[in-house]
Amino acid sequence: MRLMSASSRMTDAAFNRAREGLRVLEDLARFILDDARHVETLKKARHALSDLASQWPGLSMVLSRNTAGDVGTDISTTAEGTRRDLRSVAAAAGRRATEALRSLEELAKVEAPHLAGTIERMRYETYDCAGEIETALPARQSPHWGVCVLLTESRCVRPWLDVAEAAIDGGAECLQLREKSLDTRTLLDRARRLVDLARPRGVAVMINDRLDIALASGADGVHVGAHDLSVSEVRRIAGNDLIVGATARTAEAVEAAIRDGASTIGVGPMFASSTKPQLEPIGPDRLEALTRTLGDCPHLAIGGIDASNVARVREAGGRGIAVCGGVCDAQDPAEATAILVAAMNEPPGNHMAARPVNGHA
Repeated sequence: MRLMSASSRMTDAAFNRAREGLRVLEDLARFILDDARHVETLKKARHALSDLASQWPGLSMVLSRNTAGDVGTDISTTAEGTRRDLRSVAAAAGRRATEALRSLEELAKVEAPHLAGTIERMRYETYDCAGEIETALPARQSPHWGVCVLLTESRCVRPWLDVAEAAIDGGAECLQLREKSLDTRTLLDRARRLVDLARPRGVAVMINDRLDIALASGADGVHVGAHDLSVSEVRRIAGNDLIVGATARTAEAVEAAIRDGASTIGVGPMFASSTKPQLEPIGPDRLEALTRTLGDCPHLAIGGIDASNVARVREAGGRGIAVCGGVCDAQDPAEATAILVAAMNEPPGNHMAARPVNGHA
């Protein structure tokens, strides 16, 4: 049986992991970003690694390999099998490359001291390069939800969790927990209960305002307003782990939100709303203009939308709506949600006649 140095096996594995990570980053820069500068940097780094391996005393990359005998090949984590978006692919590749380079750097201090400084510099350069590529890639986007129901207990005719379940039964694709006055522990408990209800049924959960609650509860995302943390600050703290929603009334605000990394944009208020009566409605006409700025960015028209006016939103180009009173006020929230879902699924030019829902037009 062929004997091999344990340190040689470790060195071989580290070189391989570093090259793999660099190759993924290079492909992202080449095929997704068309970034010639980073492609050149990463290609040079891969070739430099091969050169360093050839200078490593006594290392044979072939003889040092023992995949069948590696106890780590069958050990993995759930996170290794999933990626949320291209930014998470870049983040994983960056970690793989830099962690492998750190292993090589420590090994070099023992077995190849003349290479340790070069590997250290390469590690720092890779940190910077991976970070720039990750930032340049598109942030995690939300799906184009058709109907999102905003849950506020004080607006609910029935118990809030019953309303949430009914909204899911009616076809809502997203639920947003919007409670301004609950203490933190109560809000977190409510958020976790909502996630436990919605996730098994494939429905997204967003938390209004509170990034800490979104992260602690395992929600899909957070929606921030003008007086909350900025979108860029949320991205700095949470990275790409969350869908980040922002609110906009103008083309300039839409552009800024997208630039800062928003995944979805709430546009409104469409009509007079009891939730925010101080804001002048922008109306479907301005929504139609804003859709040109929004482009492919998912959005939700919000504010005063119900069965009586949802067709106007759809005809103006709205691809999704966020509704509170139109569902929470209803005696039958499942039916109210189903009517809105059906209205949003109507083809353009088809005007559905609004009908009362439990006495609410």
